[in-house]
Amino acid sequence: MGNLDNKWMRAVLPALLIHCSIGTVYCWSLFKADIATYIGSSVSEVEWAFSLAIFVLGMSAAFGGKLVEKDIHKSSLIAALFFVVGMAGTGFFIYQKSLIGIYVSYGIVMGIGLGIGYLTPVKTLMLWFEKQKGLATGLAVAGFGLAKVIASPLMEKLLGERNNEGILVNAENIYTMFYILAGIYLVMMVIGHLLLKKPAGHEEESVQAQSFSYRKVLTNRTFIGIWLMFYINISCGLALISQEKGILAFIGFGAIGLVSSLTAVFNAGGRIAFSSWADRLKDRNSIYKLIFILSISAIVLTVVFDGINNSIAILIIALLCIVNAGYGGGFSSLPPLLSDRFGLDSVSTVHGLALSAWAVAGLTGNQLSAFILETTQSYNMVLYVIMALFAVATLISIFVVKPDKVYLESAESNKDEQIAVG
Repeated sequence: MGNLDNKWMRAVLPALLIHCSIGTVYCWSLFKADIATYIGSSVSEVEWAFSLAIFVLGMSAAFGGKLVEKDIHKSSLIAALFFVVGMAGTGFFIYQKSLIGIYVSYGIVMGIGLGIGYLTPVKTLMLWFEKQKGLATGLAVAGFGLAKVIASPLMEKLLGERNNEGILVNAENIYTMFYILAGIYLVMMVIGHLLLKKPAGHEEESVQAQSFSYRKVLTNRTFIGIWLMFYINISCGLALISQEKGILAFIGFGAIGLVSSLTAVFNAGGRIAFSSWADRLKDRNSIYKLIFILSISAIVLTVVFDGINNSIAILIIALLCIVNAGYGGGFSSLPPLLSDRFGLDSVSTVHGLALSAWAVAGLTGNQLSAFILETTQSYNMVLYVIMALFAVATLISIFVVKPDKVYLESAESNKDEQIAVG
């Protein structure tokens, strides 16, 4: 197995297998209406399963960080089991026409698999790519973004033909699809679990669980600043991305599917480009300033030329691509930034805590733009609010997130921590 003990086989490939599986949560919009039709509920009722899945993802990552820190093999297996059981369970409860069952299986059980699975490969990647942490996390998290591009055609094939009203010809395909996908992702995630391995010398790494303080992290100014700018970036991204289809339809642009694939590629590409770019910067926090300023600039251009009301498709598509890229880049740049500030020893735990921002944003991002639209009937007003939030995030990045390293260990452990971070 010696020739297989390299960073591509032991870190990148398993990370991609795991993240390309769990990233299919972003395919939700493809079949939510089919679920609603089959079980006889409204789309808005069914929609809560997705919101719950993202919330549980963030919270299970927040509470599962220490488990991942202690044993990546146990955590990768737990992730696979919860995700696959949740997916198969969703198929079963669709068949049973149980909305509560779908909430439990897709939202909670699968959500736990999402959170633990998302976190598990990240530290291992950074251990294998010590000088290119951003590239490493970018490669893995790109799998999460690309999953939608890869899985969407397969799901459409499994769902089968639709009639003129867009309703499935074979309604039972909606639950059989989940059974088939559960089998595919079981194979992918178990292979990822078997391949995932820390580099030599890190196998028996001790976790300083006794001296790690959750209170110190959660009350630390730098952590609070990173949490807030991460939360704002996700909320703004979701607020705009969730209106992507509506905006394109409003300006009369026909090739919505093509733009959806394009923005998904930018989402994935931004995860690699921004985080690997940050590897060459003196301070990784600078990449967040860049993401926010690019997003603000794209919104300003769209507003100045009144791109939505004037139906300037090129401006709208550029805006969606830039915000998608920044949305993805915010995810991949987070673990290396936390590693630089808090040290690599505890990064899984600190990263997990930071991902609670994703949980909260999952409940608020989509709802924000929906509320603004309902109140004002104006897509421009959505852009104004998002621009203001990006401006707040920029100020937080400049004035709150300081470049100094943070030591979380008790005084007697500080010496060891200093060696660990550098």
